[in-house]
Amino acid sequence: MPPSEVSTASDSKEAMLKSEISSTVESKSSTVAHSTGQQIGTDDETPLSVFLSTFKGARTQWVARQVIIMICLLFRLGVGLGPYSGFNDSPMHGDFEAQRHWMEIMYHLPMKDWYWYDLQYWGLDYPPLTAYHSWVLGAIGSKIKPSWFALDTSRGCEDVDLKSYMRSTVLISELLIYIPAVSVFVRWTIKSQKLSPLHHSIASAAILLQPALILVDHGHFQYNAVMLGLALIAIANILNDKLVVGSVFFVLSLCFKQMALYYSIPIFAYLLGICLFPRLNLPRLISLAVSVVATFALVLAPIVITNSDGLKGAYRQVLQILIRIFPFARGLWEDKVANFWCTLNTFVKLKRLYSADTLQRFSLVATLVSVLPAFFMLLVYPRKKALIWGVSASAWGFFLFSFQVHEKSVLLPLLPVTLQLAAEPGVNIQSYIYWINNVAVFSLWPLLKRDRLLLQYFVVSFLSNWLMASFTKLPDALLGKLIISMSYAGIALLHILEFLIDPPARYPDLWVIGNTTLSFGCFTIFLFWNYIQLYKACRAKV
Repeated sequence: MPPSEVSTASDSKEAMLKSEISSTVESKSSTVAHSTGQQIGTDDETPLSVFLSTFKGARTQWVARQVIIMICLLFRLGVGLGPYSGFNDSPMHGDFEAQRHWMEIMYHLPMKDWYWYDLQYWGLDYPPLTAYHSWVLGAIGSKIKPSWFALDTSRGCEDVDLKSYMRSTVLISELLIYIPAVSVFVRWTIKSQKLSPLHHSIASAAILLQPALILVDHGHFQYNAVMLGLALIAIANILNDKLVVGSVFFVLSLCFKQMALYYSIPIFAYLLGICLFPRLNLPRLISLAVSVVATFALVLAPIVITNSDGLKGAYRQVLQILIRIFPFARGLWEDKVANFWCTLNTFVKLKRLYSADTLQRFSLVATLVSVLPAFFMLLVYPRKKALIWGVSASAWGFFLFSFQVHEKSVLLPLLPVTLQLAAEPGVNIQSYIYWINNVAVFSLWPLLKRDRLLLQYFVVSFLSNWLMASFTKLPDALLGKLIISMSYAGIALLHILEFLIDPPARYPDLWVIGNTTLSFGCFTIFLFWNYIQLYKACRAKV
């Protein structure tokens, strides 16, 4: 063979060998990056991840988590310095006064009177666990300053020290329940998907810095984080195969706020599915049923037992609790909300055309149509990865179509959606999650404006988006990019118009209706997208 040909053949073999080595190295690097959870181009490009990269070593992650908690507390404390619902707004004030009043009556009155006392002035309309929580906080507050919770005479109290006390109770309740629940869930996700410790810290921060929850609980004033935390502990335990413990915590969530029912259908379907398939597991089914019934009984027992009228009195007490927590007599909605009924009423005056009973039936049918697909998918395919998507789909269905929805109820579908930031580290899915979080905050604008929390609304929204660089994240699909970009443009336009132009006298709620209509459209699109993700997760073999 001529020397030139030998040289060419040698060069060719050397080139092939180099190519094979290069591809092998790249393959191994890719595998290592996946197994350690290094998401190139996602976590590494946010201001928060740049800051947390200092703690990238696994041994220092506990420091990073403490830093994250401190940052989250600073956000909450800053918002808490502002006004609250009903501040200087007599005679009924607002949710702040409602929570204070419940502490007052829980502390001073016997349990049998809690659901009957002066119902026209913020009568208790939450389940018993909220009442016990209020009793504890009222007892502690009364020891600090009795005038804050003096029976009847303390109504409308707006003492500055009382505000500090009430704000601190929200913060401590969240520290004890919600923040640990987020950490437990994210830890399970990191372990199950073999993601990096740094991703744990970033995902925890993204969930805890959700602006909607911060603004509602620490600005407007409520204790939603307690209910959401209990529900999240339940979900985390179910995903860890601790089904009885998960069932107990979910009942506790329901017993704190009845809105946790938004999650009940998919969780019930998932638990029933793993009891029935691939074969019937009767002991598991019985243990779950017993745990649910026993937990409800234990929560109700103190209130029911203290009734001195025997079985008849106990029945009457339970019936009154149900009437108070499911207020069908109030109508389909009260304030303008970004759901189907309020949006449709802009064009078709529903309350003029149909009776309250008929609208209730319409609402029931529409809600069932929107949530039953999630039920059947999880019943037949009870996959762990599908559970969160199912809970999200059900919560969106309830929010958009159910009866007596408040704007604050958007927090329920937002929780499982935001949890996916831990489970789905890719930019494509994250872009939709950040988008719907921003739309949800925008839907709260009329409420926050009424509470004079304008500064908090803009600052918290900006900082949370800046830290996660969420405005720079867009989906791969052109249609998705158009929807997100156009909705952001619509939000900006509505804000500008509202600041520059007063609505016409004939249409005083024009900008509010624009807000609810735009938000409803985005929520509906997201619900369909959510169902696509649920279907994919159900069909996956994991």
